[in-house]
Amino acid sequence: MTINPKQLSGERAAEYVEDGMVIGLGTGSTAFFAIQKLGQRIAEGLDICGIPTSEQSRVQAESENIPLIDFGKVTRIDLTIDGADEFDPNFNLIKGGGGALLREKIVASLSDREIIVADESKTVAHLGAFPLPVEVIPFGWQAIQRLLADLGCHPALRNAQDNTPFVTDNGNYIIDCDFGRIDNPPALEAKINALCGVVECGLFIGLTDRIIIGKTDGTIEERILE
Repeated sequence: MTINPKQLSGERAAEYVEDGMVIGLGTGSTAFFAIQKLGQRIAEGLDICGIPTSEQSRVQAESENIPLIDFGKVTRIDLTIDGADEFDPNFNLIKGGGGALLREKIVASLSDREIIVADESKTVAHLGAFPLPVEVIPFGWQAIQRLLADLGCHPALRNAQDNTPFVTDNGNYIIDCDFGRIDNPPALEAKINALCGVVECGLFIGLTDRIIIGKTDGTIEERILE
């Protein structure tokens, strides 16, 4: 039997969901399994509502019959379950490989707790192995790209499969920035987000308190921020 580490971590995270909760529904191949499991639990009687972090997760949630809500009706989220492109020992994350980083960060910032689900490949000693996604407005993106380069990275506009610019759910572009090793994630986040035209960057600092890692041997490791 083939073991899927992503499924292991996603389904374990869904076990932390309780009746009456508002749940942030993450985006990506690992969060997919958490949403799928929540759909199964709802069919068994679980009473929750969700706020999706992307159109992709919204479509999946609706297919799983997960009731959805928005910030016009709630001000806080009890728990968010989401994935990450990489994370370091201090629970700093890089997210945005799927293009949903802005909504993911909004949801994470308004959550009482966030669980990150991942497989072992996402564990790094220092952030920077994965290029840092930066969401920017389309107007003047070339100038914004040059400003990002001035911060010490090799930036590249993300393209869709048809070789046109990738467009986020919010109508923006993404510039993927190769900084190499990132020694001071909070300082870099502040510098990037201070640039005019930048909407948000994929550095998630101080937003996660539990990481669940599925492993190929069928075991699960849970890390809790102390």
